[in-house]
Amino acid sequence: MFQFLKKTWFYTYLVNVGARYQVSKYYYSTTYWSGLTYHSKELLIKQNNMRVKIIPALSDNYMYLLVDEASKQAAVVDPVEPDKVLKSVKEEGVQLTTILTTHHHWDHAGGNQDLVSKVEQKLVVYGGDDRIGALTNKIKHGDQFKLGSLDIECLFTPCHTAGHICFHVKGEGTEPSVVFTGDTLFVAGCGKFFEGSPLQMYAALVEILSKLSPDTKVFCGHEYTVNNLKFAKHVEPQNQDIREKLDWATAMRNKDIPTVPSTIGDELKCNPFMRVSVGSVQEHVGQSDPVATMGSLRQAKDHFKA
Repeated sequence: MFQFLKKTWFYTYLVNVGARYQVSKYYYSTTYWSGLTYHSKELLIKQNNMRVKIIPALSDNYMYLLVDEASKQAAVVDPVEPDKVLKSVKEEGVQLTTILTTHHHWDHAGGNQDLVSKVEQKLVVYGGDDRIGALTNKIKHGDQFKLGSLDIECLFTPCHTAGHICFHVKGEGTEPSVVFTGDTLFVAGCGKFFEGSPLQMYAALVEILSKLSPDTKVFCGHEYTVNNLKFAKHVEPQNQDIREKLDWATAMRNKDIPTVPSTIGDELKCNPFMRVSVGSVQEHVGQSDPVATMGSLRQAKDHFKA
């Protein structure tokens, strides 16, 4: 972490787990910067057709400011800390028009209403779940809309929550597309199956996300990469790609640098949850069916101690 640390408040929120609600409390220490706290450095990823600003939030979340370079219109993904979002909007000199909400959990959607109230112009709020705050446009799989010149495709990926959406963004030209995966796909991992099944996560990761171009940049919802890669190494100890990526990720986190974005190609090499058809992954959990492997792998990860 940075040299100066400050303890911040705790967040209490309701997480839907099946038919019941579980209260969770998060206490954390993070970097103190101009009245705002950051667990990592902000990064700006630039392409000719778009830019993505990575904005750290809470203890390990990421928000993203997506900017269409042609129109300077911007969308924010999962704006749980609105003041940080507005600071980045001002710094980038763009017009915020849109909120993209991956799912209803408080640490992703909890800032929607506050952000809407702080912006003079009306914001369009997209999401796939009626439980999302300030929702204006409910979306489903295959829906498409534009942000300036950028094309945004909605990918329905239920499992972590019943209404989870990933947002696949394409710009003009031949540069890579990007996908915002929330808590469905992490770097080297996936989200817990709070409201879904192994079959649903298999469909999300293998039948939908893995079919995107290998150079698609993956922006996920949390900084879990090092622990995820430690589990991946436990599952496939002979996988050199995992070993190298773990060394890289550890070095990045020692400098407080985000490990996002990944790419779909990298995830197919290093993420055990996208490798459930690979013999070495199936052998680790004693399964021969990919969907059964997905379920057993998630159970193993839930009990894994790095």
